Amino acid sequence: MPYSPILLVHICAGTLGLVSGTAAMSFRKGSIRHVLAGKVFVASMLTMAVVAVYLAIVRHQPNNIGGGILTFYLIGTAWLTARRRDGENSRFDWVLFLVPLALGILTWMNGVKVVRSGASSQDGVPVGMTFFMGSVMLLAAAGDVRMLARGGVFGAKRIARHLWRMCFGLFIAAGSFFLGPSNRPLRLLSAVGIGQHLSPALFSTGLYLILTILPLILLIFWLVRVRFTNAFKGKSIQLASASPD
Repeated sequence: MPYSPILLVHICAGTLGLVSGTAAMSFRKGSIRHVLAGKVFVASMLTMAVVAVYLAIVRHQPNNIGGGILTFYLIGTAWLTARRRDGENSRFDWVLFLVPLALGILTWMNGVKVVRSGASSQDGVPVGMTFFMGSVMLLAAAGDVRMLARGGVFGAKRIARHLWRMCFGLFIAAGSFFLGPSNRPLRLLSAVGIGQHLSPALFSTGLYLILTILPLILLIFWLVRVRFTNAFKGKSIQLASASPD
């Protein structure tokens, strides 16, 4: 099945985001390679999110519209957090705060609607995942309110805000790539003529599930390290380190 040019841009940007995001988490924090991988990650993820919203609108897929907007918001605000100094924010943050708030409320309303209809999923998405994503959106909104009420975020808390948003954006991209209904890894490898020569184990759902939740595991690891150890005590993100930690 041929891919349209805009879909190819979406797939390539998402694939580059997965690779660069994984690299940024692997490299030593603050190193040149870490910074470079992070910048590539931000650019590719923002591109992927914009194209995802466009494709979702054209194809009348409202759930994917919300997913694209959420990804753009998470990566964008994580990038802003890294670029700013401790305690710095702006009035524009009040506008950004409305994004996860609106998405979270709409997602929860949709989940309740699915439950009341007696269904367990919608468009292949389990209702539990709907409520999970809606809760994450509302937690992001709550984090924005706390940041604005306190006049910004400082030190380790700023690092934590930066990294969880980056990592969760990577989780969304991984889920879309590995667990999407189109089975994209198999289709891409088959399209270039090498899929049939690889072990079936490389296309198992179990492997894809592990690769999808890996960013969440790393997210938990880094949050615990940043917030509950002395590894990042008194440290702050520098402008050049606008990348996932």
